[in-house]
Amino acid sequence: MRLAGIEAGGTKFICVIGNEQGEVEDRLEIPTETPDITLARITDFLLQHHRQKPLEALGIGCFGPIDPLPHSPHYGCVTSTPKLAWKNCNVVKMIHAALPIPIGFDTDVNVALLGEMHWGHAAGLTDVIYLTVGTGIGGGVAVNGQLLHGVMHAEIGHLLIPHDRIKDPYAGCCPYHGDCLEGLASGPSLKARWQVNSALELPEDHVAWDLEAEYLGLAMVNYLLCFSPQKIILGGGVMKQQHLLAKIHQKTRQLMKGYLKNQSIDHLEETIVLAKLGQDAGALGSLAFAAECARR
Repeated sequence: MRLAGIEAGGTKFICVIGNEQGEVEDRLEIPTETPDITLARITDFLLQHHRQKPLEALGIGCFGPIDPLPHSPHYGCVTSTPKLAWKNCNVVKMIHAALPIPIGFDTDVNVALLGEMHWGHAAGLTDVIYLTVGTGIGGGVAVNGQLLHGVMHAEIGHLLIPHDRIKDPYAGCCPYHGDCLEGLASGPSLKARWQVNSALELPEDHVAWDLEAEYLGLAMVNYLLCFSPQKIILGGGVMKQQHLLAKIHQKTRQLMKGYLKNQSIDHLEETIVLAKLGQDAGALGSLAFAAECARR
């Protein structure tokens, strides 16, 4: 099958042409501007390839919140995003008007999870969480081999966690909740709290990383208790700090306080891992998603 995929991020869009084996023949990466500008460039790229040889389906993983439910009147829309130019933009409708092929639409993190389930650390597993820690924090959840959807999609990046304001007086950067997980542990929170231009400026022995690991450890405990996953896969720019993962393992063990004894808890180094596909998880996952759409 000849397929197309889009990883629609808040900072950049990545569009790939490839197949169900995850083999990419062409790729376009552009900055995220207004919907008219961004989607016009993406659509032009897709149409060029479609005219050369027809594309069978398109998978889109989009920043959110979104409406991913096909029977909803707002299906295909970005909803309550802080990126105001994209609020209520129907991404699927705009692309489908020019390219009338089957289109799947879900969150960027759900689609990245699909990539890891096909070709990464979650291959062959049924109950997995993918969490990206970067400009924002978002997560995808698979239960019994299916992506978790309820009335919309999981928003586990906005988990409310304990916040000791004496130890950490920073108020948080989430425009909706202030000090939710994203507000306290995302890339922008690290920059604002420690007054640096990039988290990369913080040395490995900086207190920032112990605090970051504590917040992410709190999230890990909640995810382990709520979803009982076989693996939790961590991606995103903040997780490029190689020393951070070991701190997260340590904090998770401390916070679990000996509760539960099973394979996942006893072997956290094998349960909580970095994304095998790295920064390509979303783009490759969009091709896996497109293949699913083509087979429906």
